[in-house]
Amino acid sequence: MIAFSSQTKTNIEYTAELLRKAKYAVVLTGAGISTPSGIPDFRSEGTGLWSRDEPLEVASLSTFRTDPERFFVWFRPLASQIFNAAPNPAHEALAELEKAGRIQCVITQNIDALHHKAGSRYVIEMHGTLRTLSCAQCFKKAEAKDYLESFVEQGELPRCPDCNGLLKPDVILFGEQLPQKAWYDAQRESRRCDLMLVAGSSLEVLPVAGLPMQAIDRGSHLVILNNAETYLNVRADVVIQEDVAAIMPAIAEQVING
Repeated sequence: MIAFSSQTKTNIEYTAELLRKAKYAVVLTGAGISTPSGIPDFRSEGTGLWSRDEPLEVASLSTFRTDPERFFVWFRPLASQIFNAAPNPAHEALAELEKAGRIQCVITQNIDALHHKAGSRYVIEMHGTLRTLSCAQCFKKAEAKDYLESFVEQGELPRCPDCNGLLKPDVILFGEQLPQKAWYDAQRESRRCDLMLVAGSSLEVLPVAGLPMQAIDRGSHLVILNNAETYLNVRADVVIQEDVAAIMPAIAEQVING
């Protein structure tokens, strides 16, 4: 049993009350919800992926097209971590809240598919997903699970079974636009909700970081659960700067079981 401070307990209870009263609650998640599952984030000083690599040199569409071997050498450790990762209690708590009818949608900046693995049904993936791959030549789609294991274990580049072209992970690289349908859907859900809960996002990456503003500009409540400050802390009804994998299950327990 985790011992929370009295202030944290009050914030958990208030968040639970907001979720119980909400008619349409939406959750926005970022890398911080998946770091407890062993997946590194991109921007944390010293540990983030961009503290070791220059993003435009390894994770761009240009690199994939002109030097795919370099891209896949960089991508292989991350793919291994994602391939072997399991949902943590925060993912599971959100799936339970959706099943209980307390949240209606999860918008995520993550590519790891852990919300799906946890059982969430309505997930908008803003930066794409590692669940599928697409051929760079004939555009045929393939299930990533059929290729990732051999890629992770032997370094075998994923190739299209039809034309032998390289299969690109369906994640958004630098130089690519956000998927149009996902962006429209995310804006619609943000403008529709009467409560937005931000979990594990520093709200630094545009345009997704602007979605909570679209919500609160239309009168929505805002809860921020993140271990570092965000630009919207001053506008939030509740701010909890603690471990999302500990706090989110406590909120779900309070909402569902009182």
